[in-house]
Amino acid sequence: MNAKRPLLPRSAAPGCGVFLMILLAMPAHAAPARPLTPVEAVGKRIFFDAGLSRNRNQSCATCHAPAAGFAGPHTAINAGGAVYEGSVPGRFGNRRPQSAAYATPSPVFHSRVEEGEKLYVGGNFWDGRATGERLGSPAAEQAQGPFLNPVEQGLPDAACVVQRVCAADYGADFRALHPQSCEIAFPKGLDEACANGRPVKLAPAVRRQVQATYDHIALAIAAFEHSPEVNAYSSRFDAVQAGRASFTAQEAQGLELYKGKGKCADCHPVDKGPGGEPPLFTDNTFDNLGVPRNPANPWYRQAKLNPSGTKWVDEGLGAFLRGRKDLRRDAAGNAGKQRVPTLRNVDLRPDASFVKAYMHNGWFKSLKSVVHFYNTRDTKPRCPGALAEAEALARGCWPAPETAANLNREELGDLKLTAAEEDAIVAFMRTLSDGYVPGP
Repeated sequence: MNAKRPLLPRSAAPGCGVFLMILLAMPAHAAPARPLTPVEAVGKRIFFDAGLSRNRNQSCATCHAPAAGFAGPHTAINAGGAVYEGSVPGRFGNRRPQSAAYATPSPVFHSRVEEGEKLYVGGNFWDGRATGERLGSPAAEQAQGPFLNPVEQGLPDAACVVQRVCAADYGADFRALHPQSCEIAFPKGLDEACANGRPVKLAPAVRRQVQATYDHIALAIAAFEHSPEVNAYSSRFDAVQAGRASFTAQEAQGLELYKGKGKCADCHPVDKGPGGEPPLFTDNTFDNLGVPRNPANPWYRQAKLNPSGTKWVDEGLGAFLRGRKDLRRDAAGNAGKQRVPTLRNVDLRPDASFVKAYMHNGWFKSLKSVVHFYNTRDTKPRCPGALAEAEALARGCWPAPETAANLNREELGDLKLTAAEEDAIVAFMRTLSDGYVPGP
C-alpha cells in the first residue's frame, strides 16, 4: 500500500503420457537462449517427473505448464474454482497455482520500513511462507512444499522423493552432481509406505542424509526455474526495449496509463533493476486488494481437510505470520494480504480460447475484468452474497472482499479510467508474454 515502492535488488491423470509431452514442449516460437547447464537439466527432469507423487501421476508441471506461462494449464479448471486436484483423487488445493516463471529473483523473506509503514518483502507462495531463510533460495524452499503436501503431490516423507529421484532414469546425472547423495540406507517397506501415504521412520543419521539430498533436489529445481528456458525475458516488451520492435498506439497509451493514471507500476514496476536487469513487474511485496472469495473452489466442500467449510477465510500473509512466534505480532495488520505476482506472461496461453484465472483464488477470468475491478472496486454497488465473476459483471456489482481488513485504498478502487483506457492497459500487458519473434 505504498505508491513509491522501488524495485528490490535481485537475489538470486494430468502430468503423464501424452499430456506430459505437451507440457514438456516450449512454445514453438520460443527458442532457448542457451543450452541448460547440467544442474538445470537435472532440475528440468525433476520438474517434469510425474513419478514424484503418491500415485505417480502428478509433476510440478501439472500445475505449472510452459504453454500457460508456467501456471495452470486446464481451461475448465481455470474457468471454475481454479485450484487443481492433487495426486490423490478428490483432494484439491485452496489457492490457484502461481506462475513458476520469474519466481527465482524474489529475495529472502524480510521486512522493511518505508515512509513509516512496515512492509514484508520476498519469499515464494502466495503467503510468502517459502521464505528462503534456510536454503537462501525462496524458490528452492517452495519446490519442496508440493511434494509433501497432501492436497498436491501427496508423498508422506522427503525420503520418498529422494528414493524416487535416485532411482529415476536421470538418477545417474543427479549423482554426478552430488556424489554419495544417494548412498542412503533406506528402510524396508519404504516403497509401500510412500504409495500408501504412511509415516516413514528414519534413524537420525539417515534423516540428515535424506534432508541434505532433498535440499539438493530443491536447488536443482530452482536452478531450472532460474534458467532462460523459464525466465526467458523474450516478450515483445523486451524487444521494444531493445529497439527490435515497437508498440502499437494503443499499447503505447496503455504503458503510459500503466505508469500513471492506472497506478499499476506502483506495485508492478516497469523500471530496470539496480544493475540494469529487465523489470520483473513485481515489487515482491504483499497486498489485500479486496478480491471476492471464489465460491467454486472445491476447498470449501472438503470437510476432512477444511472443517471450517464455507466459513474458511484465506488470510494469506497474516495467517503465515501468525504461525511464527517471532512475527505473529504483525499478523493482524497483514491479514488478507497476498503476494504481488509478476505480470510477465500474465496473458500467455496456448490458444486464444484458453481461459486463464487471476488472483490468489482465481476469481477473475480475464485481464479486462481485473483492470475493471481495479478501476471501479469502490464505485460499483455491493453484490449480495458470494457470486462468480460472470454474474457479478452481468449485475454491475462487486461482491464483498474475502478479507475486509487491511484493504489497499491508495492504488485502486476509483481510478476514473474510461473503458478505452482500461482496454489500453490490457493491450500493454499482453505485450509481456514470452516467445515473441520480431517479423522480417
